[in-house]
Order: sequence, then C-alpha cells, then structure tokens
Amino acid sequence: MTIKRFSRAVIKAISKTEFDIKKTYQIERSIKNFKVPLLMHIYKRWNYKVYTGNREILTRVFNPKSGEPENTIIFFHGGGWVTETIDSYNNVCKHLSKHTNCIVISVEYRLAPEHPFPQGLEDCYAVAKLAHDKQKEENLLPGKIILMGDSAGGNLAAAVSLRARDRGEFKVDTQILLYPATYWDHSMISPFDSIRENGTGYILTAKRVCDYMTLYKRNDKDLMNPYFAPLMAGDFSNQPKTLLITAEFDPLRDEGEEYGKRLSEAGNEVKMYRMKDALHGFISLGQYNVFVRKTYGLINTFLNERDESCTKDKH
Repeated sequence: MTIKRFSRAVIKAISKTEFDIKKTYQIERSIKNFKVPLLMHIYKRWNYKVYTGNREILTRVFNPKSGEPENTIIFFHGGGWVTETIDSYNNVCKHLSKHTNCIVISVEYRLAPEHPFPQGLEDCYAVAKLAHDKQKEENLLPGKIILMGDSAGGNLAAAVSLRARDRGEFKVDTQILLYPATYWDHSMISPFDSIRENGTGYILTAKRVCDYMTLYKRNDKDLMNPYFAPLMAGDFSNQPKTLLITAEFDPLRDEGEEYGKRLSEAGNEVKMYRMKDALHGFISLGQYNVFVRKTYGLINTFLNERDESCTKDKH
C-alpha cells in the first residue's frame, strides 16, 4: 500500500505552511492543549503527583476498563520536548491502556525552552525510578514495568534506560520506542538518508526537528551527550528488551532503526518493525486507525513474548 496521490498532495500542501516553531511554540502549545472543561474534570480524578527534591511532577494514570491489568507502562509523550502535554495525549494513553490491558502512567515532564535539557529527562527518570522502587519494595504495580514513548518521548525513554544503567539505581527490563529521535544532526548533511528522503513534504520536516533540538538544548555540548542523543552512547550493552517501531515516511526513520541495530549488536534483545506507508506521529491518529491497531498488536505480541510476527518489514 502507498500513500494515495490525493492524500500525498494534501500532506505536501500542509507541509508547505511551516511556521518558525522557535517563535510560535507557545501558540502551538495552546492550540494542541485546548481543554474541554468537562473532560478535564474527569481526567483530573486520575492525576497523581510525584514529589522529588523541591519539585512535583504530575502524572495521570489510566486503567483498562475490564479485567486485571497485566503490566504497567510509563509513557512519555512526544511533541519535540516543546509543544505537547499529558492533556493532549489523553486519548493515546486511554486507548493504549484499553488495547494492551496495561496500566498506563502518563508523565507531565517539564517542557523546553523554559526548561531545557536535562530537566524534562530528570522528571521522566524520577517517575521511572519511583515506579521501580515501589515495585521492588511493595509490589504495588502489576506485571512488568515498561518504559514507552513516541518521538521526543521515545528519546526520553531510551535516555532513561541508559541513565538507569549508568547510575545503577534501578534496572529497566523493557522499553517500547515509537519513531524515536536518537541523533542530533537533522540537516541535509545528516548521515541518515531518511532526512533527505522525508525531510520535506511530510508534515514533520527536517527543519522543524532542527528547531526543536535548538529549543531543547542548553548549548552545543549537549549534542554529544548520550542522554540528549542516545546514538552518541559509547556503550549500548545491558539495555532493556526493546520493541522499536519506525514509520516509512518519517525523517527520523533511519536514526531510530540505527539505534535498534546498535542495541542488537551489543547483545540486547530487539524487535524492529517499519510501519509501511505511515508518517511520523501516527500513534495519535485514533484507536481504529490501521497503523495504530497494528501497533497494539505488535505491543501485545512483544509483551507476551510471541516473537514470530514481530519482524521488520522489507524495504
């Protein structure tokens, strides 16, 4: 299946209207996080605060509607570390919980540029550490604890896993990375062909990714930090069992797949799948979308350790 000609024309037309995110991020943030008061009242009942040091981190917990939850997913949302929040990811997390029969804990990490790297990462790490500590001490959470994120959230999940290994404070056993950002250079001289192939005309442009990176970093030294760009890690060993899903028409496709390759070469168990015909951000398309439903299936297969259908598409 390929993107139909009309759909491709619409996507390219939308992509041509590209605003400077460095100047408009606050407006975009407001639009994406428009709240319906009644729904926010309902979701507020599911909010829990994690306290660490002198700050509090908001989390939102989603439970499956029926049956006992099998596992616990700690979810880090996308949005280039800049624009999205747990409010804009309510439906993603609610449907993820429903279709995987897992508790999903969505994390409201601090956003750039007001809170640049590594502040958002520190929030994600604190929640993950608390969850693992509680599981070890009191067995409060069901099943396995899985770190999961999409795009910038996939970057954060990978960074938390690396940091947990390096600090030795807890061990991440499982992670699910959806089209993660893993490298620092998204210019046309990037080592990854998907930047040149998909960097224009597919809504998320290479320029936009560069702008997000500019807003997220403190200075250029951050670019070489493996917690900022996980592909810069010198050691990929002792990392979690990983499911890594990329999108065919995504500028981040190749760097995500390269990260999976590095993890595998270092002896970790890695399952990779390239979602054919998909664009970056497809997990937000709704629970009945073909790509989203396929993702639920891949996650359930992965978590139940039935590996035979979780192979990378040929391309």
